[in-house]
Amino acid sequence: MDVKHDSVKRILLFSGKRKSGKDYITDKLLIKLGIENAEIIRISEPIKSFWAKEKSLDLKQLLSDGAYKEKYRKEMIIWSDEMRAKDYGVFCREASKSVSKETVIVSDIRRKTDIKWFCETFGTKVKLIRIKCQDCVRENRGWNFESGVDDIQSECDLDDWNEWDLLIENDGLRDIESILHEICSKFVS
Repeated sequence: MDVKHDSVKRILLFSGKRKSGKDYITDKLLIKLGIENAEIIRISEPIKSFWAKEKSLDLKQLLSDGAYKEKYRKEMIIWSDEMRAKDYGVFCREASKSVSKETVIVSDIRRKTDIKWFCETFGTKVKLIRIKCQDCVRENRGWNFESGVDDIQSECDLDDWNEWDLLIENDGLRDIESILHEICSKFVS
């Protein structure tokens, strides 16, 4: 299915490590922009939706940021990598199929192929934002390194990507309003 994007003016792709604050920042950005003007999509949502149906799991808990999701993370990563090997845009396409607002916020870009698909589909409307955070701050937010999760493509593929339109340090030294102001002043006019 082709993505209809006539009403879309900008696609803000957010990337960052686990517990870097991607969801917090994108949720606050949505509130600032207003739901009449913006929407959040998550590439992980079609993955988790399928996984919940396949395994008879609670989708709401899989979509949250808690231990329930972490319990199934490795299995979901393996399955989603198998699906991406067949069609690298499968989850981006599914997550984007009903976009309709002028600003689309994608809160969980994790792979170069995610960026490739969005750039091929939306062209110059795409803006790339990387959320950076020191490991000690991530640990204070509940992150613990997990082999097979934090050292594989789904977490590391964009570590060497250097073509960000904006880098945001989110170590707790800046308030959320200054971060949102920086994003809006650069991309939302």
